[in-house]
Amino acid sequence: MQTSPRLILLWRVLVFFAALSPLGYWSAQVALGHAGPEPGQYLLLKLGLCALVVLLLTLALTPLTRLTGWRGFTAIRRQLGLWCFAYALLHLTSYVLFILGLDVSLLWDDIQRRPYIIVGALALLGLLVMAVTSNRASMRRLGKRWKRVHSLVYGMLLLVLLHFFWVVRADMAEWAGYALAGAALLLLRLDALSRRLPALGRRLRLR
Repeated sequence: MQTSPRLILLWRVLVFFAALSPLGYWSAQVALGHAGPEPGQYLLLKLGLCALVVLLLTLALTPLTRLTGWRGFTAIRRQLGLWCFAYALLHLTSYVLFILGLDVSLLWDDIQRRPYIIVGALALLGLLVMAVTSNRASMRRLGKRWKRVHSLVYGMLLLVLLHFFWVVRADMAEWAGYALAGAALLLLRLDALSRRLPALGRRLRLR
């Protein structure tokens, strides 16, 4: 499926503003006093959830490309990956700012009460590695190792889901929805299913 460079550029711009819009909305909710009695906790949860959603969307791009043959999905893969890291970093920043009150000495006591913090930190570290190696220079420097480094994304998804599970144990229905989406995306990476996507896409377009 051919697409003009101008349309790809427009698509990338639209994706940029779409990815930015939740942050603007949540900031407005806090500014207007609509974020509940604990706006810091509100931002912490929203930012973490957004990082998970963007991670799932990033993982969906390869199956969508194989299904549709449209290179526009490939064109935004790095962009969405960086947005995922940005929201995860903002999630950490809001934790340090609103939960710890910038007092890092409280961190150890908090980790003992909430061990899922370590799981989240490991996930963020993996996302950092992928973010700093997502450029073309890193691809050239790492060569064949680049794909192995970026296969970390599957492990990061499992860590993020575990982190989220620990946080929202009282509402398993919400977690289960994201977990099922993640499981489906991981299954679509298996060769037996991945190879069938182009043919399925052609059949759907012919209908």
